[in-house]
Amino acid sequence: MVIAAIVALGVGTYAMRLSGVLLGERLKLSPALQQALPIAAATLLAALAGTAALMESSHFAGVARPVGVAVGALLAWRRAPFVAVVVAAAATTALLRLAGVP
Repeated sequence: MVIAAIVALGVGTYAMRLSGVLLGERLKLSPALQQALPIAAATLLAALAGTAALMESSHFAGVARPVGVAVGALLAWRRAPFVAVVVAAAATTALLRLAGVP
């Protein structure tokens, strides 16, 4: 049953991506919509990142996780290497939790 669900999701994902390639030239979008699509994608990504940074299940994740994300965002903004960003964010969160900060 699980394998059938995985295969169905894979086929569905492939079909959606293929339809974008096949219908891309036939589908005409207004200039306003063409300008709004990249902004909508960035907004959706920011909303997902914010939700993941602040929430755990349906509850607030505590202070440690958003502080770790903020440290990672600051280092990414300062153009630190990706590995350094991830390690610093994880270490900040872990150290705050070790210190008893929720």
